[in-house]
Amino acid sequence: MGFLLAANGLLVLYIAINLFKLYYGDDWEGLFEAITGYGLGGSSMALFGRVGGGIYTKAADVGADLVGKVERNIPEDDPRNPAVIADNVGDNVGDIAGMGSDLFGSYAESSCAALVVASISSFGVNHEFTAMLYPLLISSVGILVCLLTTLFATDFFEVKAVKEIEPALKKQLVISTVLMTIGIALVSWIALPSTFTIFNFGIQKEVQRWQLFLCVGVGLWAGLIIGFVTEYYTSNAYSPVQDVADSCRTGAATNIIFGLALGYKSVIIPIFAIAISIFVSFSFAAMYGIAVAALGMLSTIATGLAIDAYGPISDNAGGIAEMAGMSHRIRERTDALDAAGNTTAAIGKGFAIGSAALVSLALFGAFVSRAGISTVDVLTPKVFIGLLVGAMLPYWFSAMTMKSVGSAALKMVEEVRRQFNTIPGLMEGTAKPDYANCVKISTDASIKEMIPPGALVMLTPLIVGILFGVETLSGVLAGSLVSGVQIAISASNTGGAWDNAKKYIEAGASEHAKTLGPKGSDPHKAAVIGDTVGDPLKDTSGPSLNILIKLMAVESLVFAPFFATHGGLLFKMF
Repeated sequence: MGFLLAANGLLVLYIAINLFKLYYGDDWEGLFEAITGYGLGGSSMALFGRVGGGIYTKAADVGADLVGKVERNIPEDDPRNPAVIADNVGDNVGDIAGMGSDLFGSYAESSCAALVVASISSFGVNHEFTAMLYPLLISSVGILVCLLTTLFATDFFEVKAVKEIEPALKKQLVISTVLMTIGIALVSWIALPSTFTIFNFGIQKEVQRWQLFLCVGVGLWAGLIIGFVTEYYTSNAYSPVQDVADSCRTGAATNIIFGLALGYKSVIIPIFAIAISIFVSFSFAAMYGIAVAALGMLSTIATGLAIDAYGPISDNAGGIAEMAGMSHRIRERTDALDAAGNTTAAIGKGFAIGSAALVSLALFGAFVSRAGISTVDVLTPKVFIGLLVGAMLPYWFSAMTMKSVGSAALKMVEEVRRQFNTIPGLMEGTAKPDYANCVKISTDASIKEMIPPGALVMLTPLIVGILFGVETLSGVLAGSLVSGVQIAISASNTGGAWDNAKKYIEAGASEHAKTLGPKGSDPHKAAVIGDTVGDPLKDTSGPSLNILIKLMAVESLVFAPFFATHGGLLFKMF
């Protein structure tokens, strides 16, 4: 899946550039402005995958857990549970299709942002074509590096024990990052002129190729740091999740408190990593540096996406084993894979959020350039009100998605309860539940409930740009980026920690974990409640905020000339 997404995204973008080049010729600015539509299309589809898929999967998951595990005290993925099929289907809809479309959108948008800034820059003599396509070369080398990394994973790091699963997956990230650093150095030396000029914000900046190499490298290593920090706060092998599990001794309330505190604390290091990468890349190559830093973070997307998809695949394998009545030993193995998969999924979300921050900032720079804004001054009332409104939007968006999951889960719970109460022999296993009706509830809910948050994302740039102008819109984009990234990291890590705290108790792999279990104990029930609350946080609201900040930015970029010419109608009236 990882290689298919990376290769397809690169191939289609390269074909589109060459087709547009037949029309635009040497008009590089017009060519790459047209290519921005590629990023808009990628993010629009990600909206459906992330938001709609998140609502689908969590409605089924919450409904299945509340009635099945809490009320009826039956195991997870038990075939007697009417929502079990919808739950397993949802893993593919939200966690595989949703994550894939999200990362593809980030890849498309960061490429477009880099190409737009490059189009108004001097790369060697007469815009040398190879140097102009430097962003695509980064992604191309990334595919080769990830292919080489898979050989290490399959031939050199054979997993022989449960405790070796997570380290083996982490080694792939480290190896791909180290090899990619070498690959970027070679590409930068071969493809780029020794010195070239970046035009941005009305200024000229002389850049050397080693500086651009460092921009890509700092984004690449910032992504690895974010991944490791995410793993530390969401893996049950470390003390933060174990502390959350221990808090379940006194009930669900303390579990919720500890989980929220963990999520807030987990924001600190990723934000510093993003901030440092922004400072370094902007100092060396202005907004073009930030755009290629985002591409650097996404350059190992094939490995990152494969590791992320590992989680839902393991989860589905466990579900099939449970429904097929396979031996307890097989279920233990799939649970071990699933626990590691939860952590790798959280790492994938960390990559997605970090890259979304850099991509959004790069798109913001491209928008400011195309809109003809020389400076964005927060002391200007037009900009400041936009900043406040933009900072509020992630909260509004999160409220919509959380409520959507809650409303859909309510319908699912009622349906599952109805079937348990009205179908004779269902609890005893002598009758089959109506799986199709639960799938229908999740499908209908995901389509209907996606409309309000989708409309908020799509209409906000249009309304603000037309009525208030590009200065206010620049404030909205900056505000949504600053607050959205931090809410997304916190929500994703909180939900991941609650999930693995529950699995830590269920596995009983340590003496401490055994004192909290077994399944069905009061601490375990408290952990299940925390996991249920965290489900929409880590799989719907948190990851969906990536789409909010990216889609608003790329939509603003596409319509920037129109807003600059015809926008600000409300201010023109007074």
